[in-house]
Amino acid sequence: MPDLPERRGPVLAEGSRTFVRGYRPEDADEFTSRVRESRRLHRPWLFPPADAEAYAGHAGRFIEDPSREGYLVCAREDGGIAGFVHINNIVHGAFRCGALGYGAFAHAAGRGLMTEGLGLVVRHAFGPLGLHRLEANVQPTNIASLALVRRVGFRLEGYSPDFLHIDGAWRDHERWAITAEMVDRDG
Repeated sequence: MPDLPERRGPVLAEGSRTFVRGYRPEDADEFTSRVRESRRLHRPWLFPPADAEAYAGHAGRFIEDPSREGYLVCAREDGGIAGFVHINNIVHGAFRCGALGYGAFAHAAGRGLMTEGLGLVVRHAFGPLGLHRLEANVQPTNIASLALVRRVGFRLEGYSPDFLHIDGAWRDHERWAITAEMVDRDG
């Protein structure tokens, strides 16, 4: 596969088909275009930024807020953005935990790119970020998201009624988690 340094930026983790890097201002057009193309895939679960102004605020949070990390999952074949993974509510100290948010873009859905990309972020979180636990809260009707966390090795830990306010209502979620001991960090 070609090396695409002009599209990559600093690579945080790399797999056979994907690489993970941070958000950049120059990603706004591609990211928001992919969001608009993916509305049918994302609704009613996700509402990522769909215009340049919203993107700037969204991406800026990962620079300004030390309790958040944001990553773009990119396809090695062309450097294009396949999806995103966020680690929110990061707490260090004895807890060393974060809450995941993620989404694939429609053109990349079903190709295994997010499985590899999420796995790369998990290993990065348990390595350089120094975390011990990651949680993913998933609405029970989001079959694709549930399948993704299972493939990456998360375990079901519980059910949280009225857990997150999404699309105008409090939504139930399944709680999935993974710890450093559950992961082979060498890939």
